[in-house]
Amino acid sequence: MINVTKTFLPPLDEYIKYLEKIWETHWVTNQGPLAEDLESKLKEYLNVKNLLLVSNGTIALQLAIKALNLKDEIITTPYSYVATTNSILWENCTPVFCDIENKTFCIDADKIEKLINENTSAILATHVYGFPCDVVKIKSLADKYNLKVIYDGAHAFGVNYKNQSLLNFGDISTVSFHATKIFHTIEGGAVITNDDKLNEKLFLYRAFGHLDDEYFSIGINGRTSEFHAAMGLCNLPGVNDFILKRKEINLLYRDFLKDLPLEIPVIPEDIEYNYSYFPVFFSSEEKLLTVKKLLTENEINTRRYFYPSLNKLPYLNTVSCPVSENIAERVLCLPVYTELEFKDIKLISEIITNSFN
Repeated sequence: MINVTKTFLPPLDEYIKYLEKIWETHWVTNQGPLAEDLESKLKEYLNVKNLLLVSNGTIALQLAIKALNLKDEIITTPYSYVATTNSILWENCTPVFCDIENKTFCIDADKIEKLINENTSAILATHVYGFPCDVVKIKSLADKYNLKVIYDGAHAFGVNYKNQSLLNFGDISTVSFHATKIFHTIEGGAVITNDDKLNEKLFLYRAFGHLDDEYFSIGINGRTSEFHAAMGLCNLPGVNDFILKRKEINLLYRDFLKDLPLEIPVIPEDIEYNYSYFPVFFSSEEKLLTVKKLLTENEINTRRYFYPSLNKLPYLNTVSCPVSENIAERVLCLPVYTELEFKDIKLISEIITNSFN
């Protein structure tokens, strides 16, 4: 089986060296030395001011919403993983969906302003497939209407925009370190902010709101373990190589599929990209399902990422987001991972090509 993604695992002996340290200290959680070391190394790698490790990317979003004291309505994208919307709902806020634009698949910044009203507290947007949202226009709107901005950067690890980490934008950026990501800690994530006071608040919220026996605020357990931090410390040195490998895969797919009636996203020129996913867009959902079935029959696993458009979730009142709905019906993400071989990419591409003959 060729899976749509495959978790990179470092050499076992490298991980065992960190396990030996854990066994020596008996410090397995509660912000241990490995977690501290990984936070420091991630801040340096990403060139961000403040970064706090958390247990997963969804908790990162929930902490961001809580720390910014968001209420009522949050304008957000319908084209993202469901965690983006669920985090808003979980924190008792109301998602207001703004349709996307059809090049980067990010929230359409030109459509945000008409959705702002007296109940709007923030904009929560996703850097889809690592493509940047229009951070300049969104900041302008946020400043004009006194709104907070959260960026879901689950796909944006290692992406640089205007010579700085894309995760530096917004009041808070969140990131996922799930096992399927370029950089992973098996399960995990982080919250990133340039605001020191906000970082202090997030620090407390992540750990039940107290330091030792002094209690300062509400909080939850959002911390990661030493075992997860150890995996991150093993994987971080390889990230640049992982990105280069994914770039090779991306270029091969583009070459093999270039003459087909498919839409393949154009990578923006003003970014350093991480090549995290390879989505292709078919002319119709019917064609997509035909190709997906053919690939499955050949033991190739693909994913409709993202489907459905989140405004169509059955537990929400449906609103119209025609661009997102159309894109979601036609998108298929092809396998991309470090160990994917040339012959596999060629086979996948040939099956798709033959489906058009």
